[in-house]
Amino acid sequence: MAKLAAVILADGFEPLEVVAPTDVLRRGGVEVALVSIMGGAEVISAHNIAFHADMLLEEINLDDCDMIIVPGGSVGVENIMKNETVREALTSFMQADKLVAAICAGPMVLADCRLLIGRKATCYPGCEDVLPEGTYVADRGVVVDDNLITANGPASALPFGLALLEALCGKAESETVAKSMLYK
Repeated sequence: MAKLAAVILADGFEPLEVVAPTDVLRRGGVEVALVSIMGGAEVISAHNIAFHADMLLEEINLDDCDMIIVPGGSVGVENIMKNETVREALTSFMQADKLVAAICAGPMVLADCRLLIGRKATCYPGCEDVLPEGTYVADRGVVVDDNLITANGPASALPFGLALLEALCGKAESETVAKSMLYK
């Protein structure tokens, strides 16, 4: 059975941080649901690119997912922080050691939910002030800490996607997809 990953979309998200990981995961056979929390299928990115979500938050049971992914974009992150359903799902996933991923400003949502205490994570430079002391790893684009995968920004979106694929489907599948994409 294919793995299922939910990418949470809110107005103001960073588009590259959605497209690159989604593309990598789908190439690797993962079912990816682009999930709008905005009440409608159209979600507008931080750079005014309209996206059509696969479904609304009300149409998916996040507990059925194998991974939840939080993209960055400061306005998108602010919108996600206000969504209690997503906050509860992220908390439940972390407590159950299910896979949680966040990129750029996305780890701020996890910090706001108090899910990064005792963990290692990275984020967009300048966002680390809200992370718990000792959490921030500045010198790596992608940080994997057990069930938690974080990345620092748009330039890390492709390696972030490959790390997500590895966590869901194994190193061999991630390497196969990387090679097919000419990723070095």
